[in-house]
Amino acid sequence: MISIDDIRQAATRISGALHRTPIMSARSIGERAGVDLRLKCELFQKTGSFKPRGALNKVLSLADVERRRGLVPVSAGNHAQAVAWAARHVGAPCVVVMPSDAPRSKLDAVRGYGAEVVLHPDRATLFDRLREVERERGLTFVHPFDDPVVLAGAGTVGLEIAEDARDVDVVIVPVGGGGLMGGVASAIRALAPNVRIVAVELAAGPGLGPALAAGKPVPVARPSHTLADGMTPPFVGAIPLDIARQAVDIVTVTENEIIDAMRWLMTRAKLYVEGSGAAATAALLAGKVGAPPGTRVVSVVSGGNVDPERALGAVA
Repeated sequence: MISIDDIRQAATRISGALHRTPIMSARSIGERAGVDLRLKCELFQKTGSFKPRGALNKVLSLADVERRRGLVPVSAGNHAQAVAWAARHVGAPCVVVMPSDAPRSKLDAVRGYGAEVVLHPDRATLFDRLREVERERGLTFVHPFDDPVVLAGAGTVGLEIAEDARDVDVVIVPVGGGGLMGGVASAIRALAPNVRIVAVELAAGPGLGPALAAGKPVPVARPSHTLADGMTPPFVGAIPLDIARQAVDIVTVTENEIIDAMRWLMTRAKLYVEGSGAAATAALLAGKVGAPPGTRVVSVVSGGNVDPERALGAVA
């Protein structure tokens, strides 16, 4: 677990630069699922996702010499944007390694924050390409999900939930590499140990469940098509895996269930949500969570960086 002291230190470090995102009621969606539903709206965070919490915490914790060398993340989109934004915030150079098939809107955003983009065609070897760039240019790597400092930053989402929704019974959080899940679970376990934490994976490409079964991180198969790019890392991190073993229940959602949740969030909550951001709510609406009637639920809406060209036709 990430210590609550480290999470609180992260909250202090990033305060003033990032938003304390709202927890909003979602009555009509909750009624459909038979629960008292609230949404933790991380799509309103800087860059449109929770990712700057961890990225900025990491960047601010680095020595000046490490920042001056330049930063390099690897990401399909949201972490890339977050590190590019954090680098601009502190005046550091940034080179981002991204898959060639990353959504154009996310590529444009990364470049808009002033970062250089290095594209790589094979997601399975994306981290290998990252290491080449890191070594060749002498850059400082900012891991997207397997660094305790990054997880402490992500844990501020859980800290805010524990402080702003003190009566919550269940917290639902999406899982890609596991950074958000690991940070949120650490904060909730420390501050509200009786709260149930449900981690949601993509059924077509789960990483956490197979890793728990294997006892170690294992390669994750990427589906041929998904709107939930943020849930398709090459593997789940070792630190999140250890946290999950102690703290969470795991469920999976299908692409159609995610699309249904995106539609509900857009039409009823008026939230323009990406596939990964809708996954937690999708699990609830699909009956995967197993929450009894009247349960007080917080669903983490992790991001809103929708690629219009891909998403709008799917949810129409």
